[in-house]
Amino acid sequence: MALTGIQIFKLTPKKNCKECGSPTCMAFAMKVAQGAVGIDKCPHMSEDAVAQLSEASAPPMKTIEIGKKPFADNKNDKDAAFKLGGETVLFRHEKTFVNKTRYASTVSTAMDDAKVDQVLADMAKIDYDRIGDRMYVEFIAVDYTDGASAEAYAALAAKAAATNRALVLNVKDEAAAAAALAAVKDTKPVLNAADASNYEAMSKLAADAGVVLGVTGANVDEIYDTVAALEKLGNKNLIIDLGTASVKDAFANGVLLRRACLDKNPDRTAGYPTIVNVAKLAPGDAHQQTALATLFTMKYGSIVILEEMSYAQALPLYGLRQNLFTDPQKAPRIEPGIYPINGADENSVCLTTVDFALTYFLVSGELERSGVPCNLLISDAGGLSVLTSWAAGKFSSGSIAKYIQEFDIENKIKNRTLILPGKVAVLKGDLEAKLPGWNIVVGPTEAVQLVKFLKDMQANGQA
Repeated sequence: MALTGIQIFKLTPKKNCKECGSPTCMAFAMKVAQGAVGIDKCPHMSEDAVAQLSEASAPPMKTIEIGKKPFADNKNDKDAAFKLGGETVLFRHEKTFVNKTRYASTVSTAMDDAKVDQVLADMAKIDYDRIGDRMYVEFIAVDYTDGASAEAYAALAAKAAATNRALVLNVKDEAAAAAALAAVKDTKPVLNAADASNYEAMSKLAADAGVVLGVTGANVDEIYDTVAALEKLGNKNLIIDLGTASVKDAFANGVLLRRACLDKNPDRTAGYPTIVNVAKLAPGDAHQQTALATLFTMKYGSIVILEEMSYAQALPLYGLRQNLFTDPQKAPRIEPGIYPINGADENSVCLTTVDFALTYFLVSGELERSGVPCNLLISDAGGLSVLTSWAAGKFSSGSIAKYIQEFDIENKIKNRTLILPGKVAVLKGDLEAKLPGWNIVVGPTEAVQLVKFLKDMQANGQA
C-alpha cells in the first residue's frame, strides 16, 4: 500500500531548506504521496531511506523498461526506452491508464530466410503519425522451435535487432537463450524464458545480461509461485507471460493478476506488466488475432504478439490504443502547420480551422472526399472546437494573422484565398484588414458541406 503524505513527512529530515523546490517538508511529503515529485529530490535523505520510501510509495504495479535508443515513440527523441506497467487503476474511467500496450510481429527459426525477410519488410511499412503519436510495430517476437541450433537462433535474433525494434526472445532452451543474449543483449530485450522448471537458470542468464525476464506457468497459481520464487532470488525485473493454453485461461490470468495488485489489498507479487501471445492463441487466423489483440489491449496486455502485423490490423488497433491511453481530461490536438490535401501545392486554395483533433479529422476527411487540392492551415487554438476557441479568444483574426506570419505562410504558398469556417464568419472583416492582399472567403458551417462548396469554387475557377 502506498504511503500517505503524513507517513512520508514523519520520515523526512525536516530541514525546511527548500532545496527540493517545496516551501516546507510537509508540502514536499504531500507532493511525493501524490506522485508529483520523486523522494530523491530531498538532498538530505539517506540512500537507504530513499530506497525504502521509493519502494513503499511506488505504484503497486512495477514499471519496467525494455529496449534502448533508438526505440522511441517520438522520432526526435532517440533516448527513450519503452515503459510498461506502472498502472494504478483497474478501469480507465477511474483515473487514466499510464503506459500503453505495445505490439509485436513474429519471426521464427521455423521460417526460411525469405519468409523472415518478408515479415520484417512488411512490418517496416507500418510507420505513420496520428495526432502526434508515432504508430509502428515496436517489438519483434523471436521464437525458438525445437531442433534449431543455438547459432541459428542467435543469428535470427541479431537479424531482428538490426531493424531497430525491441525484441521478445521466446525461448526455453538454455543454450539458445545464452547465444541470443550474447548477440543482442545490448538492445535490452525481454528474455521470455522462465517457468517453474527452469526459473533459476533463466534468472541468472537474464540478471547477468541485465535484461527483463519473462515468466509463465500452467495456471495463475503456478505463475504467482514462480514470480515469488524469483523475487526471493532478488530478481524483480520481470514481465508475466499470460500463457497460450486457451483464450479463456490467458484472459482469466490477466484479469486475476491485475485485480490482485490493484484491488483493495494490493499484492505486489502480482504487480508486473504482461505479455499476451495471440499468435499462438489463434494461429493462422489474422481476423481472430486482431479481435484478441483488441480484447487484450483493453484487458490488460502490455505487449501483444501477433503473427504478422498488417495495415488492416494496425489501423483499428492503434486507433483503439490511442483512445484508451489518452488522458480523458485532455483533448487530443493536432500540431500547428500546413497540411496539403489531395496533392496540394503552393498554388492551391487555403482553408483554416482549429487544432482540436476531432475537428481536424472531420474537416480533412471531407476535403479528401472533395478531390480538390487544398492546403489546410492549422493554428494553435488551445485544443478547443471552433466556437469554443472563438469564444475563448484563442481562434480570432489576430491569432490567424499571427499564425500566417510566424509560419511564413506567404512565402510558402502563393495562393491568396483563405476559407474560414462558416461559424466564425464574424472574423472576415477584421481578418481582411490584418491580411491585406488576401481574399477571405466564408465557408460552410458544417464540414459535410465542404465537398459541394469546394467543387463549386473549382467549377468557377476560384479553387
